[in-house]
Amino acid sequence: MSINEQENFRDSIATIDKEGKRNFIHPKKPKGRYTSYRTYVSWFLLAILFASPFIKINGNQFLLFNIIDRKFNIFGQPFWPQDFYLLVLSLLVSVVFIILFTVIFGRIFCGWMCPQTIFMEMVFRKIEYWIEGDRNKQIKLSKQSWNAEKIRKKTVKWFLFALVSFMIANAFLAYFIGGDVLIQHVKDGPLAHVDTFLKLLVFTTVFYFVFAWFREQVCIIACPYGRLQGVLLDNKSIVVAYDHKRGENRQKLRKKENREEKSYGDCIDCKQCVLVCPTGIDIRNGTQLECVNCTACIDACDDIMDTVGFDRGLIRYASENNIEKGEKFSYNARIKSYIVVLTLLLTFLVTLLFLRNDVQANFLHLPGQLYTTEGETIRNVYTFKLINKTNNPYEDIDIQLMSHEGKIEVVGGQINIPKGGLYEGTLFVKIDKSELSSSKEKIELGIYADGELIEESHTNFSSPLQVK
Repeated sequence: MSINEQENFRDSIATIDKEGKRNFIHPKKPKGRYTSYRTYVSWFLLAILFASPFIKINGNQFLLFNIIDRKFNIFGQPFWPQDFYLLVLSLLVSVVFIILFTVIFGRIFCGWMCPQTIFMEMVFRKIEYWIEGDRNKQIKLSKQSWNAEKIRKKTVKWFLFALVSFMIANAFLAYFIGGDVLIQHVKDGPLAHVDTFLKLLVFTTVFYFVFAWFREQVCIIACPYGRLQGVLLDNKSIVVAYDHKRGENRQKLRKKENREEKSYGDCIDCKQCVLVCPTGIDIRNGTQLECVNCTACIDACDDIMDTVGFDRGLIRYASENNIEKGEKFSYNARIKSYIVVLTLLLTFLVTLLFLRNDVQANFLHLPGQLYTTEGETIRNVYTFKLINKTNNPYEDIDIQLMSHEGKIEVVGGQINIPKGGLYEGTLFVKIDKSELSSSKEKIELGIYADGELIEESHTNFSSPLQVK
């Protein structure tokens, strides 16, 4: 058989038939140790996903990404647009971690932690199994005419899909507008907050489309992470793999037949690994883009091996080198370099987080105003912003000039900053000419709370070109 003939399975995907129409996959319901482990992990992650917008730490939402109001909470810690550099660095850390994780463990994230897989396999497919039955019953129901049974089952399934999609949409929206805000909008009713209700309908429609129709095609066609697989994986990466050296030459099992004498492998060509696959691939063809490492084929194969009396592990977590040469996993130069880069980035990020000030101050000249003179005194006017990044309010803030002898007058008097809040104001800085040495001089301002210096800030002070 030529290489082209061996690889022709890559020319098409299971979700599209020969005529180019949508082919719905009906995987057999998986069962086994890995399915049980994944179920427990899914319950835990689903609990976190739905609870995070409503968990409070020191009065702050556990996770909040309010882009419109520019409010962000990460693990209960408030962040501001001024902390954007931390976000960029965090994204770099995440990218390097994903690369390292993929190089070592392949697409294991997709099978165990990806929200798309968790919702599809652990929520929506379970609803499908409960209402329509296992694979054969689903196929039979799809092919039969629209009688009372089919209408009833499809209607109930689609209704539950829509209901779950609506619940997901609510949780999703809570991450962006806040859990408390969402609850209040629900209490007030849709007519009181039409914009929120419309957003919920849009998100519900999107989620329903994804999980009721697009389904596994998200992983096969749309997901960019799946495309990285071909770039990042090598023959040392641990993936869900078929041991072809042990399994081939595959042959159906016949009673009282000496398989060793006929050089048959342990694969009895039962195709159970194909029937349980949620993306419709045959894992025996090797590593494929469509494989999300969900382990359903491992459980199905282990069950068959137990039945026929062969050893488990014909399909297992393994690298290509492990199967071909029996090599165990080892840290090569590529993996070590990623670890070094990740360690450096993490160290830098943690250092910046510890050095992050509780209060951030910004002072800018009032547009169109450089300076005014009052005898021998030069006056500059500034607008300023004080951002409280903590969960504690600051009251009666005092701003003092630290670098020069002078006077500061704050318009409005007392400055109070609520927890996680922002204060904007205007102030005048007055400095005697004798204190100045240039027309654009650096001055240092100190922000004090209860007599304690909590932040320092620098800005420019303008004065006439000729100073003494």
